[in-house]
Amino acid sequence: MKAFVVDKYKKNGPLRLADMPDPEIGADDVLVRINASAINLLDSKLRDGEFKLFLPYRPPFILGHDLAGTVIRVGVNVREFKVGDEVYARPRDQRVGTFAEMIAADAADLAPKPQSLSMEEAASIPLVGLTAWQALVEVGKVKPGQKVFIQAGSGGVGTFAIQLAKHLGATVATTTSAANAALVKSLGADVVIDYKTQDFAQVLSGYDLVLNSQDSKTLEKSLNVLKPGGKLISISGPPDGPFAKSLRLNLFLRFVMRLLSRSILKKARSRGVDYSFLFMHADGQQLREIATLIDVGIIRPVVDKVFPFEQTPEALAYVETGRAKGKVVVRVAD
Repeated sequence: MKAFVVDKYKKNGPLRLADMPDPEIGADDVLVRINASAINLLDSKLRDGEFKLFLPYRPPFILGHDLAGTVIRVGVNVREFKVGDEVYARPRDQRVGTFAEMIAADAADLAPKPQSLSMEEAASIPLVGLTAWQALVEVGKVKPGQKVFIQAGSGGVGTFAIQLAKHLGATVATTTSAANAALVKSLGADVVIDYKTQDFAQVLSGYDLVLNSQDSKTLEKSLNVLKPGGKLISISGPPDGPFAKSLRLNLFLRFVMRLLSRSILKKARSRGVDYSFLFMHADGQQLREIATLIDVGIIRPVVDKVFPFEQTPEALAYVETGRAKGKVVVRVAD
């Protein structure tokens, strides 16, 4: 099969189109012919080696974390899927590789594709949808009437998280440029802050939850908008002790993680708020629930551009510019 691979960890390193062996499936796996994938900044960080300390891959490895496609074979233990089913997924860590014509994925990571979406639209959902779901529902436990601040509202996670937070009954604030203000308002944002001319820390106060996706300076400023008992959830770091423990890292790496998060944890405690790092995990059942929200019209995908498969490196470069509205998708096959 054709696939885009990373030959070695290197910042801004190239992707190479290669002939790779067709995937082999285990008893609990599903073999999927990929119709579409999507680009995430996680792909850049993985290629650059930012996560190789705790999430190592042996080059050459296939990049890509989102898929929508068609089942072409199932393992002997698989009962919930059959050949011909249309599915979507974010494969689990150590089994990613959706910049390819096929992938073998654990059946537990898959869900039926939302019926109302095209393959390209469905491929835009899994990683950002699971990230938002796990931040707002699983960890944040957002309730009606709460106030939620979602940074970078016009980005991939932001466009999904705004819609989910509104569905959960929250008042939602977000940051974006003036050019994208209409977009985030159409998704449900109640308070829109132009990050180029306004300081969110001077505008917002008394919030129950902040979903941080920006740099360390923005992370620290986010503490100031939370009320006592509030939650600061970061998907951009620093990783913390519970995250290291969940990965069953050795004692040295757990110590490193605690050091990385010590400063922000100390500042959070002094303000009476909770800090946690979120590195989303694959979950087919959550994708089923997300598909239901999509098919009844509560959440809609936001797709900026669709690139052909052979232009996957150009699609990744476009995402790295930070100018995309919503998601950037790669059409692997019709």
